[in-house]
Amino acid sequence: MERDEQVPSVIDPNTPSVARMYDYYLGGKDNFPSDREAAEKIIQLVPNVTQIARDNRDFLIRVVRMLAAAGVRQFIDIGTGLPTRQNVHEVALEAAPDSRIVYVDNDPIVLVHARALLAETPQTIVVRADLRDTASILEDPQVRAHIDFTRPVAVLLFAILHFVPDHRQSVELVNRLRAPLVSGSHLALSHSYAGDLAGETIRTGRSVYRAASAGSLTPRTTEQVSAYFDGLHLLEPGVVPIDAWRSEWPDLKPDFAKPGLLGGVARIP
Repeated sequence: MERDEQVPSVIDPNTPSVARMYDYYLGGKDNFPSDREAAEKIIQLVPNVTQIARDNRDFLIRVVRMLAAAGVRQFIDIGTGLPTRQNVHEVALEAAPDSRIVYVDNDPIVLVHARALLAETPQTIVVRADLRDTASILEDPQVRAHIDFTRPVAVLLFAILHFVPDHRQSVELVNRLRAPLVSGSHLALSHSYAGDLAGETIRTGRSVYRAASAGSLTPRTTEQVSAYFDGLHLLEPGVVPIDAWRSEWPDLKPDFAKPGLLGGVARIP
């Protein structure tokens, strides 16, 4: 597909946006009635979804800090969503002021907010592109000018791959994103999983997201999420619920029965 066919050119307040629904989960104000109505339907189905969103932000913060401490200075955040507390560039630049960050999204309202926020932050750029067209990301002239692919890069895919319905396609997309990364680069991601949710609840939730701008949300199993890391050095503790990934609470045990997000980080050997 051509990029213009993938990316809406105008903001439609009447169609729910997954980015604006996520903003609502986090208590943000950058959303419309249609987003709030759709988000409330999901909250009724999965009452802990607002906590899941907060856990995902905390997971992102821990991951970026860990990667910066490991010497990574280049970050590509795909599906960045609306700016909120402790964004990737804020965490990375606090830990390592020489970091360079690329934000990628296809939602017009995300681009407007991100570009306004980052107008005076030269270490960070915002690119309009779509995960489903990896070339639009990897071959973008702005990305190529900002990121040195001969040096380690961290590719971040937080809560986005579940919007690709076909699992084989989602794995292929990740493999394409991994292809240009040199040794010492990292792949970090989070992905929805159903836990012990009933099948009817999952189907109803998917129908709500199907009416939104990014389409249906597809939960995947631990084995399916682990497949994104095949051939890489998966860091401890592996693929686990995000609240248990190197948690500041050492006694917290992974609860795979509870619906939420699985997360993991791997290094390119």
